[in-house]
Amino acid sequence: MNGADRLCDVLLANDIDVCFANPGTSEMHFVAALDRKPKMRCVLGLFEGVVTGAADGYGRMADKPAATLLHLGPGLANGLANLHNARRARTPMLNVVGDHATYHLQHDAPLTSDIASLAKPMCHWYAETKTPEDIAPVTAQAYVAAMTLPGVAIMTLPGDAAWGDLAPAPVARTTLPALPHVSADAIRDAVAALRSGKRVAMLMTGKALRTEGLTIAGRIAAKTGLRLLTPQSINRIEHGVGRVPVDKVPYPVDQGVEHLADIDVLLMLGTQVPVAFFAYPGKPGRLIRDDCEVQTLARPGEDLVHALAWIADEVGAKEAPRLVQPGGLADALPQGALTADSVGYAVAKLLPEGAIVCDEAVSSGRKFFKLSENSAPHTYLQLTGGAIGVGIPMATGAAVACPDRKVIGLQADGSGMYTVQGLWTQARENLDVVTVVFANRSYAILHGEMRNVGVNQFGRNAARMLNLDEPFLDWVTMAKGMGVEGGRAETMEEFERLFRAALGRKGPFLIEAVI
Repeated sequence: MNGADRLCDVLLANDIDVCFANPGTSEMHFVAALDRKPKMRCVLGLFEGVVTGAADGYGRMADKPAATLLHLGPGLANGLANLHNARRARTPMLNVVGDHATYHLQHDAPLTSDIASLAKPMCHWYAETKTPEDIAPVTAQAYVAAMTLPGVAIMTLPGDAAWGDLAPAPVARTTLPALPHVSADAIRDAVAALRSGKRVAMLMTGKALRTEGLTIAGRIAAKTGLRLLTPQSINRIEHGVGRVPVDKVPYPVDQGVEHLADIDVLLMLGTQVPVAFFAYPGKPGRLIRDDCEVQTLARPGEDLVHALAWIADEVGAKEAPRLVQPGGLADALPQGALTADSVGYAVAKLLPEGAIVCDEAVSSGRKFFKLSENSAPHTYLQLTGGAIGVGIPMATGAAVACPDRKVIGLQADGSGMYTVQGLWTQARENLDVVTVVFANRSYAILHGEMRNVGVNQFGRNAARMLNLDEPFLDWVTMAKGMGVEGGRAETMEEFERLFRAALGRKGPFLIEAVI
């Protein structure tokens, strides 16, 4: 028994049985220990951004952490963008970062770095192990942090802690504390607002957007006229026909301000005040009116569903909630030339019941969420932190977590290139993922951002920084090179044929939709 064995035992005792990994020399004892644990599923990512993004998608769907294994500070640094997205999504995740043996740090070897400074801005909890004896308590604390914040936990594993001997000892499951309830004062203030005659909205996230939470929120809305909102970026929501409809705060600043202009009181349920993604000359940072009253009903980590149930009891909300009814999408699909909107409409119309949608379509997919309100019941996940490159890995992790559900990845072509290696992992694990690439052959969102700052005519330098041409990206060939079958669609008829065929088969498939 060594420290690495003990780490594996604590993970497995807490039902952490998936490890997304890209290991190096300093982690070989942990790799050997994983090899001795057949209950652990080890999934290789060819880039650390794939590893952390997959753990994000897995945690959102499994409601428990996956482990990741990252190689020293540089390996962690390669995965930081998707750790940032996971932190914004408050995804449960337990990251193990290998480090040099403690006595070797003094030599400042080439891969030595300040892991703590890299890790702390991109996680909710961080700790270092020093000895084999530290491993069990630190791992247990990391698990508690990941499950109760919930959020991203990072721990280090020095080489000598991993290979150091330990006496065999039983490992028990770690006890998790109960989720804290919101305060009675917060409930009182929210109920008073709902009875005030003012226009009240609730901005919701987390478990409030699951079926139980949405149902209770829908009952409150039916009783009081409460308006239900989600943030611009959604970590997970149960969506589609038969579900409670919720408005999404738009991304463009002007649309967001207009969307929220009539709200007098905004109740925050595990969220923060909606703001613009970026500053623009002459435009506001906050999207609500200056005189809008903001009430913090629940903070992240508190029991959001209990808060909703408490309010429902206080206001006597017994009415059935309004649900999305069938028939919101026309039977006939668009025909002819491909556009982003026509592709989104076809996906929404053909989406199978129980599917998981992982949306990183960015500007191409802005209408999809509203369209898919009328789709068959499904789960919707989205890029949360704005750091592009999570779409393919997130779909990969979601498929590992839910192997019996079809995963649909809506992927912008520019952001897809950040972590295209995730397709190889999908092929290796034979994951049931259909990736739809919106191939507009540009960073289209940045074209819009240039116009937002007053630049409408692009010269050669700007065009070469914003367009993905000369040469064009060939997504079908890239997918084939990584073991994923694919096809290219340039008309709606071709797209419908490919998408229907992909839905009717198991395993990964990619469609390049040239728009």
